[in-house]
Amino acid sequence: MLFLAIFAVIAASAIADPETQSYSYSPPARSGSGSPFSIIGEGRITAVRVWSLSNIRGIQFCYGSTWSSVVGYRSGQLQEMKLSGGEAIIQISGKASQYVQSVVFVTSKGRLLEAGQPSGTSFNMYPSHKDAELVFISGTNLGAITSIAAHWGRVDTSATHTEH
Repeated sequence: MLFLAIFAVIAASAIADPETQSYSYSPPARSGSGSPFSIIGEGRITAVRVWSLSNIRGIQFCYGSTWSSVVGYRSGQLQEMKLSGGEAIIQISGKASQYVQSVVFVTSKGRLLEAGQPSGTSFNMYPSHKDAELVFISGTNLGAITSIAAHWGRVDTSATHTEH
């Protein structure tokens, strides 16, 4: 009897309406060594900063009007993109070898933030659900970013501020 109850719960979750599921995960572009990180905040991402030399040295997000800590280092060339009202990050692509060599953040309005040197194996991350956007990233860091993964979902924008 317990087996049937567990089977019913698993089966129900497997056939759940995909429109009601809003979270998806893009696995790491590469399995990197170093210290694990996550950049997480409340509300919508409203700006992105990326520092790069020949690879991606540091990344920082602004959620509403609050900047996260920098993952990695503030060294190299700084690229920054502020998102406008209603704009969201809907894709991350780039290239990776020993480190994440380059990254491209794409917004719902077709704008790009490109950083780094495009060499290595290509990666492309995007949400699997309509209306989902980048919520946070995770990965590893060892002097530069060695891996990056994307976490997608729907964001409650009622509490998001757009000041930077």
